[in-house]
Amino acid sequence: MDVGPNWLLVTASTGQVASLRVYVWRQLRKLGALYLQQSVCLLPDRPDVVKPVVRLVARVRDQGGQARMLHVRVTDSQEHEALVAEQRAERDAEYAEVVERTPAFLAEIQTETARGRATYAEVEESEADLERFEKWLAGIAARDYFNAPGGAAARAAVQQCRHALADFERAALHADTAGFNRPHSGGKAPLSEDDAAEE
Repeated sequence: MDVGPNWLLVTASTGQVASLRVYVWRQLRKLGALYLQQSVCLLPDRPDVVKPVVRLVARVRDQGGQARMLHVRVTDSQEHEALVAEQRAERDAEYAEVVERTPAFLAEIQTETARGRATYAEVEESEADLERFEKWLAGIAARDYFNAPGGAAARAAVQQCRHALADFERAALHADTAGFNRPHSGGKAPLSEDDAAEE
């Protein structure tokens, strides 16, 4: 995913429209913008980045703000590497937050298992939590243009959560179906509703 020294210089001034200002900030952060100063940021010059930025610039202008996107080339290799390092550092910080949050997920599953509370409802709740982790990780990876080293640990942490949830789900299945496999008194299988009606 590594890219060359071509960048997009994006400026956006939204005036007093608070909702537009928040929207612009969220969209640029979602793309992994590296802010140089307020309302001025850099992004790698890539087709998948240019397209949403073009839409963003158009929206700001349509709502009365000022915005511009310029294609620039950083000819100083040291400056380019410094920008890349900053991008990687920001992604590493985000990956580290994922890693920091996963132990609580694993601890919750361990606690519920120890309490004998491996149920379908608990599985659903944990599954929703895992989906949030996966969506979060995917969002970071989408803006990780320079392969930040912290990505490996974050992916491993989420994979560990997947394995833990799979084990928890198997335990819930076993607990939920165990009653059907127990022998009944007299060694006879339980009667179905139709059999009972006939008797």
